[in-house]
Amino acid sequence: MKRLKLLVERLRELSTAIVRYPLTTVFLFAAMIMISISIETEKDFLKEIMSCIIGAVLSASLQALNERFFYKNTIRFFLMGCSVAFTTGYYLIIKSAPELSMEIGIRTFVAALAMIAAYLWVPVIRSKISFNESFMTAFKSFFHSLLFSAVLFGGCILIIAAIDLLIVSLNETVYPHVANIIFVFFAPIFFLSLIPVYPGEKDHKEEFDVIAEKNEMVENAAFCPKILEVLISYIVIPLVSVFTVILLLYIVLNVREDFWTNNLLEPMLVSYAITVILVYLLASRLENKFAVWFRRIFPKVLVPIMLFQVVSSLLTLREMGITHTRYFAILFGIYAVLAGVVMSLVPIRKNGILAIMLIAFSLVSIIPPVDAFTVSRISQENRLKGILVKNAMLKDNIIIPNALLSERDKKKIVLSVEYLDRMGYTDKITWLPKDFTAYEDFYNTFGFYEYEQAKNQNRFIHVFRNSESAINIKGYDVLVHAFINFDDNRETKICQIEKAGKNYILNKVKEGDGYDFVLVQENQNQEIIRFSTQEIFSRYRSYIVEKSELSNEEATFSIENEEAKLTLVVQEANMDDSLNQRNNFATLDILISIQ
Repeated sequence: MKRLKLLVERLRELSTAIVRYPLTTVFLFAAMIMISISIETEKDFLKEIMSCIIGAVLSASLQALNERFFYKNTIRFFLMGCSVAFTTGYYLIIKSAPELSMEIGIRTFVAALAMIAAYLWVPVIRSKISFNESFMTAFKSFFHSLLFSAVLFGGCILIIAAIDLLIVSLNETVYPHVANIIFVFFAPIFFLSLIPVYPGEKDHKEEFDVIAEKNEMVENAAFCPKILEVLISYIVIPLVSVFTVILLLYIVLNVREDFWTNNLLEPMLVSYAITVILVYLLASRLENKFAVWFRRIFPKVLVPIMLFQVVSSLLTLREMGITHTRYFAILFGIYAVLAGVVMSLVPIRKNGILAIMLIAFSLVSIIPPVDAFTVSRISQENRLKGILVKNAMLKDNIIIPNALLSERDKKKIVLSVEYLDRMGYTDKITWLPKDFTAYEDFYNTFGFYEYEQAKNQNRFIHVFRNSESAINIKGYDVLVHAFINFDDNRETKICQIEKAGKNYILNKVKEGDGYDFVLVQENQNQEIIRFSTQEIFSRYRSYIVEKSELSNEEATFSIENEEAKLTLVVQEANMDDSLNQRNNFATLDILISIQ
């Protein structure tokens, strides 16, 4: 009976969350439906799903704003309208994009992060409840909902597997459908149901008992369980302490050498800063010696460590230029330094400043013209142009190929071009060739290979024919498919042809280190015409490493005499630039005409 009451109470909380966050529920439900359709039809709804996620997070944040400062339904409906309008605008922006680029994905993630920070901070603005309590509540609710959803998913999977194995065969798509329902729709709603209603503007209309009950619910939600206190104080804090000692020793021992140019250390320090800030927030209300010691010392340790990293990242800009990843690393480093100062000087109750700074830094990083992507594009474009001008390779907005550059300048050109091409910015640069792609056009544009080959290192070459272009078979008697594999020493009969009462055979025969295609007349065993496949690999071995797609003309080889004509159309070929024929492979179509 007690368990039944608990289940009823949990269902009541879920329904209350749906009523409390109606627009968030609608967006999550829409995302779930589109994912279900994608599972069944493999249609791409990624842009629509991302829009729904943004809409769900924004709606929850605006609902928190409404609960904290307003009490009229007209304001609530206005905020809901703003959420719909913003989400629609976001969708129209990404819909016009030809594809979901890395830039769109990162901007969306950062915007969602800012809205989540706002969702945690807004309910405690000018409130008796501190940001520390809001953060602890969200932290507990997240892992509570994650654990509950994982257990529910595991149970459903076991039941479905039993039905599939013992009773009736089920479609394999039932498993992703269950995951979709639980993790896309149920888990977020369950999380929201665990977030209490914080004290707000409308509380002055409530009776004292109701207000006391709300405060008690907030206190219970923010209470740190004993097991979590033990985990934070006696496991996480000692581990972070040991890692900090190792990190400080590394900095002291390498401060004059590798530290300033060690790019591999950058993500480690960013992760370290995130860990320190999160642990500080979780330990903010704990009163044991470990937690108190951590709060007093670690913010002060965080400042010099991250300050060193910011300086190190700035120094690497001279060699690498600004990229969006380095922009974010530097910006977060500055945030971590300021966060360390705030945690060292400001009372614990004022930790909401950390959320305010996170929102501000997030918005700066994604809103032009000072966002990460605009700044990095301009930086890399100017850097590339400066090197070209320095080496007299840019004249009248036309690039002049030049292989006689220093290795340092070549490396800078390669890094900048690779970044601009990867981010899809090359089309915006007027002095680059039209439809420029680094993969195919680098050598012809700049005069040197994108990747210089080390001595005795083979260069792999892969070419293929454009399958959308048709092959003209007019004037030929037959078309057959064949392949060349130099790792296979077998001679093969390709096909047999009958014309004008005579029989002909096309054979693939071993000739030296390669193969020849030979057409013979069967009865007289007389050779009619012969084609050496070495010609194929000799042509393609001279191509640059970036070469890939072949036109019909590049893919075609012909040989003709008075008795017959062979035309070979290469569909695909793999080889390297060594003399090792065992690495050569090709598939091709052979057209045969007998006079």
